Amino acid sequence: MTLTVLALTTTATGLSSATAQAGSATRSSVPAAGQDPLPEPTEAQFLDGPIYVAPTGPPAADASDPGPGPVDSRSTETRALGPGTYTCSGYAGIDTKNPPSALMADTFAWGPFTPYRVGDGTGNVNWRVNPYKNPSWYMWLHSLRWLGQGITAGSEGDLVTLEHTAAIARDWVKDNPYSWKSDIGAWESTMHRTNVLVCLRQSVLAAYGVSVLPTPYAWLNASLHDHAKFLINNWSGAWNHGTDESMVLFGVGCLLNRADYRNLAVTRLDSSITTAIDSQGSTNEQSTAYAQMNYGLWGRVEEVLRACNAVPSATISARRALLATWIAHATSSNGTLHQIGDSEQVKTIGYPGTPLEYAASGGASGVAPRQRVAIYKRGYVFGRSGWGSTVKPFAQESTYSIRYGRSRAVHGHNDHMALTYTARGRTILVDGGHAGYQNDSWRAWARGATAHSSMTTPKAASMPINTDLTRYLIKDTSDFFEFRDQPGVGVSRTRGVLVLKDPDLVVTLDRATSQTWQQFQTLWNLPADQKATVYSRTTAIAAAPGDTMRTILFQIPYKQELPRGAILVKRAQTSPILGWQYPDIFRRKAAPTAMFARQGTRASILSVIAPVSATGVMMYKVRASGTSTIVDFTVDGKKVSVLISAGGGLVRQ
Repeated sequence: MTLTVLALTTTATGLSSATAQAGSATRSSVPAAGQDPLPEPTEAQFLDGPIYVAPTGPPAADASDPGPGPVDSRSTETRALGPGTYTCSGYAGIDTKNPPSALMADTFAWGPFTPYRVGDGTGNVNWRVNPYKNPSWYMWLHSLRWLGQGITAGSEGDLVTLEHTAAIARDWVKDNPYSWKSDIGAWESTMHRTNVLVCLRQSVLAAYGVSVLPTPYAWLNASLHDHAKFLINNWSGAWNHGTDESMVLFGVGCLLNRADYRNLAVTRLDSSITTAIDSQGSTNEQSTAYAQMNYGLWGRVEEVLRACNAVPSATISARRALLATWIAHATSSNGTLHQIGDSEQVKTIGYPGTPLEYAASGGASGVAPRQRVAIYKRGYVFGRSGWGSTVKPFAQESTYSIRYGRSRAVHGHNDHMALTYTARGRTILVDGGHAGYQNDSWRAWARGATAHSSMTTPKAASMPINTDLTRYLIKDTSDFFEFRDQPGVGVSRTRGVLVLKDPDLVVTLDRATSQTWQQFQTLWNLPADQKATVYSRTTAIAAAPGDTMRTILFQIPYKQELPRGAILVKRAQTSPILGWQYPDIFRRKAAPTAMFARQGTRASILSVIAPVSATGVMMYKVRASGTSTIVDFTVDGKKVSVLISAGGGLVRQ
């Protein structure tokens, strides 16, 4: 491999403000667009911890009375107009590993874990068992969604399987009397379990060909009222748990003729939609995967309300249209969502008639969003070199994400100023990923700063981080953004990011000061299939075996000499944790992390990320221009210059 790095010919003397016009750039708008089918929501993982949005609906009446309730006059437009239907919502795939033969043996399976016998074979289950000490395993056990195949078999006339499946569900009811709030797994799975009880009720009616539950199954209606009571008194608020809760509360009201349940649910949905999805289309969950899940979830809300003769708020469809555009922008050139927050590596779903159709199909069908770059006030920048053309296919475009905004919440990570990046048909910079919900050191790392490509100060006392986008400038062939925050006690940092196209190149300037001595580490997290090697004090090279391209990562001395050890590559380090990638919650892969390091009370780290061909050469030289510095690059034979102003602005020349 050949890498040519020319010696510095001049010394930077300070930079002038070359990007004063950045503040006047036009902010990307996010237009509403289109209608789409109403899908089932995908599986949602259990979120531990007391992260809830305060309820904004009216006080809930006691729901302990199992009889029919009067029509509630509080709801405007008489939102629930009469009898309707609420159908079984399915089992989110939890049932696929639990066939009737396993259910008959009281055996439960979830995820990669070995199936475990949780009962004695009669439907008598030990609901406190958690052999793998995994909160998600335990929550899905209590969800009862694993009973799905037994419920389906019963609706098709298999009464033996139905009776055993019902015995398991009834055992849960007997062993977990109202209120089950003291058990976090039973509590958090209430919305899922309520839907399963609805499905079981429908199966019993179908199996016996009746419209009223047989006496031996009267416990089902009573338990559904208890579940409704729990949902009324323990609403999670304006995020996906609260949406699921409101939707199934509405469903129970529809099936059991309780207008008070229905109307309260509608009120809560109306009050939470504008928080769950804001006026630009961003969700409040700080996760791309959960954004996509919420798109499907709110679509089901509309479907459920209409099926029981309620009129969905027009705001729901309007905000979903905005969210569809948001998700399209969050789609990388690889056809997957940028992995942000509690997100596994997931493909974008191509809902017809929305911008998602275009993004998911790689430009094969549908219409692309109007903007090339989108800036969202909830803390996201999504950009790309283009949406694909006959000259440059969708998959060959470069795409990137940058995080900023308010501090971590719900499914978010401490990932402010972090980048993800794709170019030349492959992933270049990755997020550390989603480690699952067990409270261990791996989850702490995955949510922490060192799992993301940003400047970190690991010795500083941590604090909630609120990051400002201070200026930006969008041009035809380059995008510049500057961010500022305080990542630790006594520490201030600024990051300038310049993303170029033709050639594909990322240049960042990280500057930080501290009141006390610190370590400053700009980290670049690379895909697990690559191997990275330190080439010199300035440079590392990363490539996957047999690949047609490689990534050159280097730092240019700027207002600070490079000390010995200025660049390191970490892989599969466990103390402290560094050099890993979670493509999903079940797999942890060793992955290289390039570290550009400084120490002291200040740092100035000028980084360059250059994807080139497998034999490509990257060259640069530095020259002064008044109080500014200009770096002339040659990337795989293409020349480009970047000006660095005295104020830290980065501008393509």
